Amino acid sequence: MSTIQRGRPWPLGSAITERGVNFSLAAPGAYRVELLLYARADAPQPERIIDLGLEHRSGDYWHVEVEGLQAGCCYGYRVFGPLEPGGHGFRPAKVLLDPCARAIAGWEVYRREAATGASPNTDCCLKAVVCERDSFDFQAHPRPHHSWNRSVIYELHVGGFTRRGDSGVAPDRRGTLRGVIDKLPYLKDLGVTAIELLPIQAFDPQDAPAGRDNVWGYSPLSWFAPHHGYIEGDDPLQARAQVRELVAACHDNGLEVLLDVVYNHTTEGNRHGPTLSWRGCGDRLYYHQNSKGDYLDVSGCGNSIAANRPLTRQLILESMRCWAIELGVDGFRFDLGIALSRGEGLQPLDHPPLFEAIEADPLLSDLKLVSEPWDCGGLYRLSDFPAQRIGAWNGRFRDDLRSFWKGDDNSTWKLGQRLRGSPDLNGGRPLALGRSVNFITAHDGFTLMDLVSFNGKHNLANGEDNRDGENHNSSWNHGVEGPSTDHAVLALRRRQQRNLITSLLLSRGVPMLLMGDEVGRSQGGNNNSWCQDSPLSWMIWGDDHCDRHLQGYVRRLLRLRQQLADLINPQQPIGEMPQRRSSDPDQLWRQWHGVELGKPDWASWSHCLAVSLQRGSRGAVLWAGFNSYFKAMHFDLPQPTSPWHRLIDTALPPGDDLPQQPEVWTPAGVPLEARSLVVMVAREMLGSLRL
Repeated sequence: MSTIQRGRPWPLGSAITERGVNFSLAAPGAYRVELLLYARADAPQPERIIDLGLEHRSGDYWHVEVEGLQAGCCYGYRVFGPLEPGGHGFRPAKVLLDPCARAIAGWEVYRREAATGASPNTDCCLKAVVCERDSFDFQAHPRPHHSWNRSVIYELHVGGFTRRGDSGVAPDRRGTLRGVIDKLPYLKDLGVTAIELLPIQAFDPQDAPAGRDNVWGYSPLSWFAPHHGYIEGDDPLQARAQVRELVAACHDNGLEVLLDVVYNHTTEGNRHGPTLSWRGCGDRLYYHQNSKGDYLDVSGCGNSIAANRPLTRQLILESMRCWAIELGVDGFRFDLGIALSRGEGLQPLDHPPLFEAIEADPLLSDLKLVSEPWDCGGLYRLSDFPAQRIGAWNGRFRDDLRSFWKGDDNSTWKLGQRLRGSPDLNGGRPLALGRSVNFITAHDGFTLMDLVSFNGKHNLANGEDNRDGENHNSSWNHGVEGPSTDHAVLALRRRQQRNLITSLLLSRGVPMLLMGDEVGRSQGGNNNSWCQDSPLSWMIWGDDHCDRHLQGYVRRLLRLRQQLADLINPQQPIGEMPQRRSSDPDQLWRQWHGVELGKPDWASWSHCLAVSLQRGSRGAVLWAGFNSYFKAMHFDLPQPTSPWHRLIDTALPPGDDLPQQPEVWTPAGVPLEARSLVVMVAREMLGSLRL
């Protein structure tokens, strides 16, 4: 039998040593811990149980070194301590997953329901797997380090991205991390600079209504281990290697990798949920509770992580270092991230300890960090998000751009604010570069195609009688609910897709695109496809499904954005009038217009707006007009520095709407068809544009 040593409290989890493996677990309220060693992943009983007494305790940590063990060893814990009235406390009948497990096995025997109640789950529990902790090879595959000003994010679901048979991916690689590698040429050609992956940290597919699976992954089971469902093959030791393969391939193709991470709650749910990991190690440590022991919930998922507490904060930081340093990812998007700023009693904190620790950590200093600025408890902090280096999803941008192009009243002034970088949300100054991620659509809600095809959600396939999903979508079907053969309806929908995506990509801020919006992907009006692992939620690839004209338009538009990046940089100061005393005669300034020059109509009934960028007193170099009215409008054009060329006109047929060689425009004005957008550029700028 292998000899055991006292071991060390650091590092957390399991770590290979010269003699074997060191194990360390945080369980401050426990009075005894058992380490269970298994001969194989599906073993119903442990091969050996090692009792950790007080001699194996240092402060809040229980630790032991077991000689002779190596990578691939499967293990779990039983943690003993007081069980309080109401069910809070320790449940030693449950075999627990190490919260720091970097690999997980036992999925073939796992049963979620066995982790609830008081009965043992020994024969159907998940096991942690000992594995390496090597660092990512940044020398061979350095981070692309795109500036925020030139960043375009593409949000995708790893499983759904390549699941279809016509994806061009080999059958055994479909729906996997390696499948995404096979489609990187597509993403690179499209022109995005970063992919944002819906959760790939291990989650519980069984955390869903009967007969359905949790597909999106916002049900974390581990903050360290990659999700087994995205791995080619069934070897848990290959999971980390395949994550590194994807990140390395992305870096080699100039793409950054951002992870959507869920640190605000876990899959253990409320007090009636399963005891899988965190709860069994420290029920009152990891979760916000009131004085009666009831769980406090601002996640909408039954529990809320107490990120303000030192041990919890340490675990989250260690998780981020694992993914950033060991696996090489370039940044994180925090799901319901503002929930992590709450202190005891869920009180909002202006200086959240977790965010302060993240910003002070040199190992995390060169990452891109983004967060949702809201939670389900009503907290919403956008411009005043309590962290300097963390940007926020700008939900106001989404809502106001949708409202304008839908033709709502009181939407024109808001459009102007979003185009300028949302100064109305930030005390009159545009949100700083990297502080605002602009989007029209995301995984949670309608796709772009469905946004212009449905008035209401159609979520019956989810099995909740259409009660789930967002009710307020600011969508419009343009005359027919869902699919249509009416040529006028289809033409208007195509135009509106271009209006929305052009407004997004030419606004000041960092844009994010949703998987498949560039080819007209529809989910049949389902705006909450979290449990749909089916063609309903998968990426489309074949010519019979894809709008190739829209794809080409978006590709050219992304190239245009990169070439105009300096003009739409929120940090580039652009005033509303010429600076007469400026030493730079080419100083840019912005002028707003209506159908007449210099006369913008900000009234509640207005549906038209134009804006030009002027170069000193020489004239305009760029002009954009927006018409969401149901009638055509004629706009006067300002005097350009050199002849105007019509760059974009969303009312024109595909191919002419954003041509590779824009036509010269000599009239003093320009007509904008109903619900259309036009962009003009001066010849002096056109010479440097390559579409």
